[in-house]
Amino acid sequence: MTRIKLCGLSRPAEIETVNRLKPEYIGFVFAPKSRRYVTPEQAAGLKASLSPDIQAVGVFVNEPPENVARLLRNGVIDLAQLHGAEDDAYLRQLRALTDRPVIQAFRVESLADVEHAQRSPADYILLDSGSGGSGTLLDWGLLRNVTRPYFLAGGLTPQNAARAIRLLHPYALDVSSGIESNARKDPVKMAAFVRACGRTFRD
Repeated sequence: MTRIKLCGLSRPAEIETVNRLKPEYIGFVFAPKSRRYVTPEQAAGLKASLSPDIQAVGVFVNEPPENVARLLRNGVIDLAQLHGAEDDAYLRQLRALTDRPVIQAFRVESLADVEHAQRSPADYILLDSGSGGSGTLLDWGLLRNVTRPYFLAGGLTPQNAARAIRLLHPYALDVSSGIESNARKDPVKMAAFVRACGRTFRD
């Protein structure tokens, strides 16, 4: 079964919604330049209200590994997602500080990008069309020969989620802008996305 990650949460009402929808993962964005940015204090407050069945992923862009490890150790997040220029040396530094799972994101524009991503020493890879949260659809044709579990991101919506699962069988779908209206998470779109993935939940 393909897992679901609803990313870029920043408000208590959104936590209430995901507690009802039960995705496997939600995401907190710790990149200050993002409009979805939350502080560690805000994330801790939101995590306290999150169902224990749902894992929180922290999204980082070139954050010092000590800061990432601190949030993992403190239980603010359960996994780290690296969306910057982090390299293998960075991953080694982070692994020396924590044994929590790491997702490394890659911008995919060619088959060479896919091959590079597959060599990542991270626990999971995430394949995206841009810098994250851009809403631009990834060329799925590039992903047909991916041989390791991956998070699929880039332009996912309630309208194309089922097709993505049917064609690509990714480990997880990662959506952010595709469940927003007027730059805010839309509970109707969030529910529609989860339904499109074949899930049922309490209305």
